[in-house]
Amino acid sequence: MKIAHRIAPRKKAFILIEESLYTFEQILSWAQRYPMITALNSNFHLVQYGEYEWLIAVGSEGLSFSENPFEELYEHWHKNRDWLFGYLAYDLKNTVENLDSKNPDRHQNPDIHFFIPEIVFAFDGKQLVISSKNEEPGLVWREINSRQLTVDSRPSTAMALKPTLTKSEYLDKIKTLQEHIQLGDIYEVNFCQEFIAEDVEINPLHLFDAVNKKTRAPFSAFQKNEQHFLCSGSPERYIAKKGNKVISQPIKGTARRSQNQAEDLQIKNALEHSVKERAENVMIVDLVRNDLSITAADNSVEVEELFGVYTFPTVHQLISTVSAEIHEDRNWGEVLKHSFPMGSMTGAPKVSAMQLIEKYETFKRGVFSGAVGYITPHGDFDFNVVIRSVLYNSETKFLSAPVGGAITILSNPEEEYEECMLKVNAMQQAVEALESLKG
Repeated sequence: MKIAHRIAPRKKAFILIEESLYTFEQILSWAQRYPMITALNSNFHLVQYGEYEWLIAVGSEGLSFSENPFEELYEHWHKNRDWLFGYLAYDLKNTVENLDSKNPDRHQNPDIHFFIPEIVFAFDGKQLVISSKNEEPGLVWREINSRQLTVDSRPSTAMALKPTLTKSEYLDKIKTLQEHIQLGDIYEVNFCQEFIAEDVEINPLHLFDAVNKKTRAPFSAFQKNEQHFLCSGSPERYIAKKGNKVISQPIKGTARRSQNQAEDLQIKNALEHSVKERAENVMIVDLVRNDLSITAADNSVEVEELFGVYTFPTVHQLISTVSAEIHEDRNWGEVLKHSFPMGSMTGAPKVSAMQLIEKYETFKRGVFSGAVGYITPHGDFDFNVVIRSVLYNSETKFLSAPVGGAITILSNPEEEYEECMLKVNAMQQAVEALESLKG
């Protein structure tokens, strides 16, 4: 006879709030006392399959992982039946395939980090639910609500994000990758470069605020693990699970915004009908379909939307939606394992693309192009793709903003370089807005 597993008990408070953005900022400011934080914000976008407008989780002790992280993540959830928050770093690829990562690792983040939160703040657009393991949530709310948000008055010091590749080095690498495509080694690869700032002292919460206000993205995330910080303005969902259904929404295709309304519409229409961008997108859609099919019920993989054009404050994006039902003999840990890393950040064929990424990129990606998200007590989850992000190590005072794009045989190296500049520009503007301490 099977023993029913009960959801972990939590104390709860239900609160009606009027200024949800102010409340989010207020709670996140209060939460900085904790060594571990995950905050996720949809920025009022009507995100399909999204359950929460925003979430903030705080904790003090991470879960342990060893050689089989995806299996162990599922086991942690199965054992505890509680909320889990954290991230999957790109280099978990080495546990899925026979790969390695030998490029310089300037951030020293663990490849996987999850924690069971002491307190979860979940806002669904109507009410705030505070669920706590030990503390009285009503008292927590009263403490938070009695605080006033304070603005740091330190003077602003501009920080320039420096490229680690010269333009000519970047162009040479793109041309070399296109030679691999001509030889049939791959037919698409996501190639990234890193922009950095060193000896930087900042307030990471201010950094996230600047990134979030600049991008207003539907999968924004603030992640703190001791001295490691991630501030993400991601527009992309990696994968979500609701019940027995999983949904992936790869992005391939980026175009700039214009302040001129007529020109902006022209740019958007050009993206929608671009042969090159549609070719990139459909290649990754096919890869995602194949990944999901490994753990899917028969005939359940479906492309719900192909080449959807979505507009954000800094860019237009070409987004597709692929879904599947999980096979009864599979669990969601296997779904994550067989779909990770997400195809939009690798290329195709996946293993060959990742081998070339390792060969030609000059940094270990780590959390960048991984995923940040949450798992509910019922086993549903939602994870973003870590792009349009700034990473910061407060101990080494190192900051970076990696960016990249899909390379195909149709790619123009100069245009790919300009796309990288477009993506990093939003991060540069956010960094320039910071109130930083030097020396």
